[in-house]
Amino acid sequence: MASFRDSEFARPPRAGEEPRAELDLYLARRFLPLAPGVVALADWSAQNLAWAKRRFAGAEFVFLTRSALNEEIVRRFGRRLSDEAIHGLDRQSPLLSARRVVTKRQAAALALAGAGLLALACARPSFLVVALVALMSALFLLGVFFRAALALAGSVPRDAGPVAADNDLPVYTILVPLYREAAMIPALTRALLALDYPCDRLDIKLIVEADDPDTARACAELDGPFEVVGVPPSLPRTKPKAVNFALNFARGDFVVIYDAEDRPEPDQLRKAVGAFRLLPESVACLQARLAFYNARENWLTGQFEADYRLWFGMLLPGLDRIGMPIPLGGTSNHFRAGILRRVGAWDPFNVTEDADLGIRLAQAGFSVAMLDSTTFEEAPTRLSVWLKQRSRWLKGYMQTWLVHSRATPSLARGSGLRGVFAFHFFIGGAVLSAIVNPLLWGVCALSLVFPGLFPDHAAAVSAWGALGSNSVLVGLVTSAAIRCGDRKLLPCGLTVVLYWLLISLAAYRGLWHLITKPFHWEKTAHGLSRQAAEDGDA
Repeated sequence: MASFRDSEFARPPRAGEEPRAELDLYLARRFLPLAPGVVALADWSAQNLAWAKRRFAGAEFVFLTRSALNEEIVRRFGRRLSDEAIHGLDRQSPLLSARRVVTKRQAAALALAGAGLLALACARPSFLVVALVALMSALFLLGVFFRAALALAGSVPRDAGPVAADNDLPVYTILVPLYREAAMIPALTRALLALDYPCDRLDIKLIVEADDPDTARACAELDGPFEVVGVPPSLPRTKPKAVNFALNFARGDFVVIYDAEDRPEPDQLRKAVGAFRLLPESVACLQARLAFYNARENWLTGQFEADYRLWFGMLLPGLDRIGMPIPLGGTSNHFRAGILRRVGAWDPFNVTEDADLGIRLAQAGFSVAMLDSTTFEEAPTRLSVWLKQRSRWLKGYMQTWLVHSRATPSLARGSGLRGVFAFHFFIGGAVLSAIVNPLLWGVCALSLVFPGLFPDHAAAVSAWGALGSNSVLVGLVTSAAIRCGDRKLLPCGLTVVLYWLLISLAAYRGLWHLITKPFHWEKTAHGLSRQAAEDGDA
């Protein structure tokens, strides 16, 4: 399998560069020496200006906007910051980096398993067929019953946490990675400005790639709490690499990720601050619910909404309630900034960096809790867009399962043996179910069309595995629709078997990409729904 070797900016800091502590001071105090006796300053508050005058007595101070100062820092230190964004986690915890798709031990284990299956196929082919079908059916059934148990645990409502008041609210950093999203900027900025949080304590970073001039121009026209952070070109071209780079510029005690199409509920940041203050310090992250504002557009968006109702409304709350590692969703993850930096932030080589980070927090002994707030997103309206997105997610789940499987002892220390079990059945089970599902249906169908093609036991077991597991899935999706009070989603529960076959197609596509291009990021196109088009014109 391929692995990433180098990039344009993969290098250690040059001799003579400012120490990292000095660069951190530039970022914290929003200043930069431009020449002897000349200092650029972007924070002209009385406190910061007094500090600058003491440090640079007699110097000339020139004003730069926050975005302009960021641009100058990127121009001077971009190569160094890119190198840290790309290789920081790999240097800190190489075993937990997806830069190595499989380790030598994992490759040897896969080769040994393949050799054993080949030998058994030659010696006892009928037994092998029955054994594989039975194993796939058993694992599939165990996986869906585990999800059913989580859904039951997550269906018990919890009291909503407190909403923090105006007094003593901390600075809150919002990271918004953008790539070819110029059309989404008006709706995005309206959603962020609608947040019920003091504007002077919002630190909003719009993260723009260097080769995306349209989005950069759209962002440059903004004022208020918005700052632009330009990311220099480098490989891998992934969202986690970009947010790692921008995290250097974050000033908040807390950090949240939003996507270009997100519409968080106005009080979400206040709720997050209140929850963090109430929960123990070991809770490093809060995951808000995700839902869609265009769920009624077509069958595909309805299935996506039903899927999310189950995932964020029952399954993740179930993991939270029993204290198991939680794979994060791709947005609305609220972090304690210090802990996020301590664990190495995001893995730039993992294409579901969110799920990986949730498990890595558990590796380090921290936990994730659910936040009683919702962020609304845009569901893909076209099958081609949906397939690319779901393939990337499943490929990332495969990466995450491979990475944390090779670090099982530390996961056991961080979350206990129950956490290891939950990880394998939730992350590994999601991938295995998608891969096994069409195989069981295939054995079942071929046995009916061509009697005697498979041993009788294989046909019967495959039927039980396919029908039983899919029946449970139908029940889970239907119950999630009923629990959320949206009975219009009930038809989606009855046709979820077809949706799961599409997920299987995405899983096989993701597996192929894991082998051929493991770090390739297939971007999801936004702004294609009718609702998004109307909002863009508003």
